[in-house]
Order: sequence, then structure tokens, then C-alpha cells
Amino acid sequence: MALRPETASHLLIDGELRTGGRGTFDVVNPATEEVIGQAADASDDDMDAAIAAARRAFDATDWSRDHAFRARCLRQLRDALLAHTDELRDLTVAEVGCPVFLTHGPQLVGPVTDLGYFADLAENYEWRRDLGEASPMGIKNARELRSEAVGVVGAITPWNFPHQINFAKIGPALAAGCTVVLKPAPDTPWCAALVGKVIAEETDFPAGVINIVTGTDHRLGARLSTDPRVDLVSFTGSTATGRAVMADAAPTLKKVFLELGGKSAFLVLDDADLQAACSMAAFSVVTHAGQGCAITTRLVVPRAQLAEATELTRTAMAGLAADDPTKPGTICGPVISARQRDRVEGYVQLARDEGGTVEIGGERPDRPGFFVAPTLVSGLDNSARVAQEEIFGPVLVILPHDGDQDAIDIANDSPYGLSGAVWGSDPARIDAVVDGVRTGTMGVNGGIWYSADVPFGGYKQSGIGREMGVAGFEEYLETKAVATPVG
Repeated sequence: MALRPETASHLLIDGELRTGGRGTFDVVNPATEEVIGQAADASDDDMDAAIAAARRAFDATDWSRDHAFRARCLRQLRDALLAHTDELRDLTVAEVGCPVFLTHGPQLVGPVTDLGYFADLAENYEWRRDLGEASPMGIKNARELRSEAVGVVGAITPWNFPHQINFAKIGPALAAGCTVVLKPAPDTPWCAALVGKVIAEETDFPAGVINIVTGTDHRLGARLSTDPRVDLVSFTGSTATGRAVMADAAPTLKKVFLELGGKSAFLVLDDADLQAACSMAAFSVVTHAGQGCAITTRLVVPRAQLAEATELTRTAMAGLAADDPTKPGTICGPVISARQRDRVEGYVQLARDEGGTVEIGGERPDRPGFFVAPTLVSGLDNSARVAQEEIFGPVLVILPHDGDQDAIDIANDSPYGLSGAVWGSDPARIDAVVDGVRTGTMGVNGGIWYSADVPFGGYKQSGIGREMGVAGFEEYLETKAVATPVG
């Protein structure tokens, strides 16, 4: 079986590849602005059928109880996808606009390989835990805890890292014994649709266990939040949409997992290697054109070193121009759409309007595609909108601090708390900063926390719950306590 653009215009519902009830819609290459194919455009009836199939598969089969079978299906999917790596790489770069080097990591190979981690959890997790005996009210009982699948999961995913986020949801959900309806972003339908083709044709997943519904109608995702047949909604996206998901889920009191926005701070202490820190901050914010919720977009440096840090960061950014994502050396590709490009450019103008200085970038490259030049903004404080609001583009704001505690306070002066970084030389000072910043992940001196076994999520308005790791797996479980009289 070959994976090609013409094989990506279908839905996966109840084990079958189907056409969309609303026909098809165009898929656009963000690096060229050209239409490169079509995807299936689902209707309300399609989503209803997908939810019904997932409900039947959970209620009427032993999927949730057969741990070994689930592990086998997940490994089948991993191996089948890895066999199609070259085809998927080409299609992913074309659809997402991500630099090709990222497909060797979190844009493709990493999350596909991580399906094996979730298969291992399905096999090795302690599904039943003995609590020993106790005598409440004078009656001796043996007690046990049982972990069971939540039920039907509605997974709603964004466009920036589609494979990583799709598999970070469906991997643990399926391993836990849930059934799933996946609704990917309309900007990147192929990454999900092609996985559906592989599931249908190259694995033993039972009908209805995993359903994939692509479409342009944003109300389809809302159906997953409101439908009483869905037991949990797992959403990654903007904080504003996350609030809507919570509100929609409230009438049925379904569980929600939310991985939302970020405005993470890169804190540089006065004993840090300033050049290395500034180079890393520049590299981080332009990677995949800054389209990552955990990317550090506020560079916070000692006030006495502000001028030097600004020059070092500007120099680093000058060597990281936005370029063709198919080139092996490209770090910064295009943003996903004309709408997103306009949004990022609007924030750059806002920075100027607020009194900031655009040290480098700020202009639209003279080429086809939705490119934004890597941009550094100085001359503002942390109250500026460009320092408080998530931009989702290659835009870095540099801010001064007056000591370690002030750096911590600036990092925490944000509605978000998703990620962060600290650079310094004194382990005790670094540790105090890590303890002080209220955020879900922190990198120290370039440390990389991303891995299948590391829980990812945020504090405050960056979300609820954790994804990946055992903690992410357990988001898809319920706990049942069982007591039996003894003697």
C-alpha cells in the first residue's frame, strides 16, 4: 500500500474508510501556498456515526479488558507507520510546513516510535492493587483497587505538531482500553487521515475502536464536548477554546484534559554563559517558526547585560532565516496559513505601537509561502501585550531583570505556566529558580525534557492534567475500590 495525497481523502468510521458527507476540502502547502490535494469534509451525520461506533466498541466488546491484544495492535500500528516513514515524511513536510529535520524527532518518528511505550504500559501496568485487610465498623475486609478505562474519548488536536499530539492522545487512550474519536485540525487533516488508512488496512484494531473524522466545520469538535456518549474530551489548543470545551462538557460532567497556551520565559542568570544562552533562546523561538505552545518566547536577562544580550540574540537570529522546509538545514519554515501570518505580523506592529524596537525581522520575506522573518523585540516591559499574549510565531521579546527573584517574578507574571528555561552556573541558584517558577516543565542549561515517559502539561491557564508518561496514561483511567468480607 502506498500513502499518497489521493489516498488521504477519507474518514475512518467503524473500521471503514468513507467519503465525507460534505465532500472534500483543499489541503494547502504553507511553504508554496499551492493546493496539494483534498481531504474528506465530514458532516454532523459522520460525527454521529463515529461516536456511535466508538460507544458500541467500548460497550459491546472486550477491548477494554484485553490488555495484551491492545498492546499488540499498538505495536502493529507503530511498525506499519515506521515502514511508511519516507512517504509520511514527505506528506508531513508538505502539509505542516515543518522543517524536515523535525520529522526525525517530534514531527513524526518520535511519536510513532512512542506507541511502543504505551503498548508496554498496557501490558505492564498494575491494573489491580491489593490494599490489604482492614476492619471498618468492626468487619474485616480484603480491599482492592481496580483501574478501568474511562470509556469513549473525544480527542481534538491542533495543527502545529499533528503527529506528536495525535499520538500523545490516541496512544495512551487506546492502551488504557478506551475507544476514540479523533478530530484533527482542518489545516492538517492528512497526518490523521493517513494514519486511519494504515489502521484500516494494516492492523487488527477492531471496528469502532479508533475513528478519525476530518473536516472544516469547527462545530464537529464541539459535538465531542456535548455528546453524552463521550466520557472524556482531550483537547490541545488555545486557552480561549479550552474554556469553551470546559463549558460544553459541564452539562454532562464529562472528564476533560486540556493542554492550552503558553508564554514561557527563558531566564538567564548573571553567572550564565550569555552567548550560549542567547543563541539557544534564538534557536528555540524560530524552530518550526515558533509554532509550539511550550516554546520560550520571553528572554529575561540581567539588566546590566541587556545591551550585550540583545546584540548576541540579534546576531544569532540573523543566521536563522526563514527558508524552504524541505532543505535539511532549515530551522524556521513557514507558519501554517495566511491567517496565522497576518496574526503574527499584527503582533509585530503592536510591539511597535507599544513603544518597542524591532531589532531584527518584522518584515515579510519576498517569496511565496506563509513566511515570517525571525523577529526580536526590545524596549518593552513584561506588561506589554506582546510579552503577555501567545503569538505562535518566530517572535522573541527580550526583557531585563534585577536579580534572581525578579526573574522568577517576571516568569510568573503571566496567565500561563506551561514551560520555561533557566541558564546559570550555580546549582543552588538554579534550583531555587526552578522551584520558584510555576510551570509544568523546565529546561536547565539546554536540558530537553521531551520524552514519552515525561508528563507534559501546565499550571494556571495552560491547562488541566498531564499528557505523556504514566500520569498521561492515567488520565484515561477510572479507579474502582472493591471490598470483600474476610472470614
